[in-house]
Amino acid sequence: MDLEFSGEIWFWRGPAPWHFVTVPEEQCAALEATATLVSYGWGMIPVTARIGATDWQTSLWPKDGRYIVPVKAGVRKAEELEVGDTVTVRLTVDA
Repeated sequence: MDLEFSGEIWFWRGPAPWHFVTVPEEQCAALEATATLVSYGWGMIPVTARIGATDWQTSLWPKDGRYIVPVKAGVRKAEELEVGDTVTVRLTVDA
C-alpha cells in the first residue's frame, strides 16, 4: 500500500521528545484495515517514508484514533525542516 499526503511537522515534548506529521483521517481508515496484517505490536505499522529526496524506515504510531509519522533528526536536517513546516509525505507500508 502506498499513500501520499501533506501535513505540518509538530513537536512532542514527552519523556522522549520527537517530531511528527499526523496522517489525515482519510488515509488512517485504510491503514487501520492493513494494521492487522502488518503490525508488530501496539498497533505500530512498519513503513518506508519519504519527504523530499530523503527516504527512511520507520513505523507509524497510533495516536488518538489516527496515525503519526515520526520524522527523524537526520531527515529534518537533510530537508531543512522545522516545526510548523508543511511537508508532503509518501509512505509505503512494509509487508
